[in-house]
Amino acid sequence: MSNKWPKWVRDDGSVVSCTEKVKVMAENFDEIKQFVQDAFEDGLLMEVNEQQMREALHQLVDGLTNPYNKS
Repeated sequence: MSNKWPKWVRDDGSVVSCTEKVKVMAENFDEIKQFVQDAFEDGLLMEVNEQQMREALHQLVDGLTNPYNKS
């Protein structure tokens, strides 16, 4: 799977340029995309409404917590 993921930036706006970190992020996002695509297609095959599937996936992402929150 070949995707053009964004340039990753830190909280201070500087670019994450470590090749290994960027590679890991790309691999993670490639895997996530395929996993979510499969779940999305399964839902559609089970006749779940497409918009509801999209909203549920957005809610899933919106519900993620940052265990490293600095505030």
